[in-house]
Amino acid sequence: MFLRKADNGDLAQVVELSQLTDPNSSFVTVQFQAGEEVGDPEPVEKSDVTFASGEALPKCWLDPHYRMHF
Repeated sequence: MFLRKADNGDLAQVVELSQLTDPNSSFVTVQFQAGEEVGDPEPVEKSDVTFASGEALPKCWLDPHYRMHF
């Protein structure tokens, strides 16, 4: 799955999909796609990425308490 870095638009491939969907993890490991070579895996904050279309990640992937109502 590809994500886009929100601040500069760079595409990044998700290395571990379970990390992305885990609401208890604030980071996801990605490899940036720059030129002809794939970058080294590096962690980025989930709040700094969007889907490739520009749509935000679902709240249930970001907040472990998304179902709680106060």
